[in-house]
Amino acid sequence: MLMPIVRRGLLFILSSPSGAGKTTITRSLLERDPQLKISVSVTTRPPRPGEVHGKDYIFITKAEFDHMVESHMLLEYAKVFGHYYGTPLAPVEEALANSQDIIFDIDWQGTQQLKQKLVNDLVTVFILPPGKEELERRLRARQQDHEDVIKERMKKASDEISHYSEYDYIIINRDLEKSIAQAASILEAERCKRRRLTELPDFVRALMEE
Repeated sequence: MLMPIVRRGLLFILSSPSGAGKTTITRSLLERDPQLKISVSVTTRPPRPGEVHGKDYIFITKAEFDHMVESHMLLEYAKVFGHYYGTPLAPVEEALANSQDIIFDIDWQGTQQLKQKLVNDLVTVFILPPGKEELERRLRARQQDHEDVIKERMKKASDEISHYSEYDYIIINRDLEKSIAQAASILEAERCKRRRLTELPDFVRALMEE
């Protein structure tokens, strides 16, 4: 009887301007796919209502963040709207080696840094809103930010969207359920990539000998 094929894990990157839907899509994929876990980032910003330390983010001080940067403990990091965010390196390396897939909810800057270090493990998806007016409506519907923050996010959206061509896949989030299904299909297809099946040659050899 042939043994299951060991597969190297992958890093599934979702990026978008604020309000386009990447966080909602990320949460839905996590709920539906037991093979997927989220990368929990460290951040210097204060928790929002309902956020849990260690689950949504690891909330740390600026001094702690600086120490992680200086000690090369972060895979990527960036300053976003006045606060710092970063991805701890050790959990990612361990997950990849143990066939674990990790989903990232990060911006284009973080994606570029990941490409420099783990390009063969990345699958990158950019989520576009169906229109500018709809993007602003979604930002206001969240009721999480003050008016000045919403205006700043809208101003930054154009710059973020300009990086769409750096991504492998594009999803235009007109319909949430369809967008979730598209993201799930991309993930499943990438899991079948030959280069990720680290023991495929041995499996095929055994298959031919049976």
